[in-house]
Amino acid sequence: MSANLLYAYPPLEAGTLVKRYKRFFADIQLTSGETITAHCPNTGPMTGICTPGSSVQVSRSNNPKRKLAYTWEMIQVNEKQPTWVGVNTALPNRAVKLALEKQIFSELAPRYDSIRPEVRYGNEKSRVDFLLTSSEGKPPIYLEVKSTTWWQGDVALFPDTVTTRGQKHLRELMGMLPDAKAVILYFINRGDCTHFAPGDRADSHYGELLREAIERGVEVLPYRFEITPQGVRFLGLAEFLPQQPD
Repeated sequence: MSANLLYAYPPLEAGTLVKRYKRFFADIQLTSGETITAHCPNTGPMTGICTPGSSVQVSRSNNPKRKLAYTWEMIQVNEKQPTWVGVNTALPNRAVKLALEKQIFSELAPRYDSIRPEVRYGNEKSRVDFLLTSSEGKPPIYLEVKSTTWWQGDVALFPDTVTTRGQKHLRELMGMLPDAKAVILYFINRGDCTHFAPGDRADSHYGELLREAIERGVEVLPYRFEITPQGVRFLGLAEFLPQQPD
């Protein structure tokens, strides 16, 4: 793995998006001319990043048990400033886990020495993405990860649709205070955004809950990542804006 990459992709194949349908399927024409159906590992509306004719990258699995051999990994957007945007919503947690193991996030390190994924917590039967604990008796850190691809200018936005699940996670994080540290990490799945704000126009209640969570002590970490066909590179913190710009 390149020293500059947090996460390295397996060899990818280039193509062009023909269409996405039934949420989980995407027809893609490879550069060879072959049209394949790839798994779309993103259940959201993919607002602004699902334009037919756009360049895409897919990975291929050799697992004979898979119904679809190909997985749609990324798409290129923004003609003025071509930018790769991550499509695979499973990837952010993998990349964040690598970063946590290397203690790359200075805002969290060195307050933990144990990383546990998918731990049950809260009053609404949730699973937190990562529970970070310390053998030195420091308060545990409940860390929730959200991938964001929607954007407005240089501002990344989350969510891009109403998310009752996201609302629940904010309530759960607030419920961990003050006995633990509660953190929500926004994985900005594109390298062209320098700012982050809640997507109030898509889900105004989520924006209200996020601002309440901040007032009550939940920490917000909007981290920037550059996505390329080679891999994912960590770029640091984006500037947080409390509301979506006009």
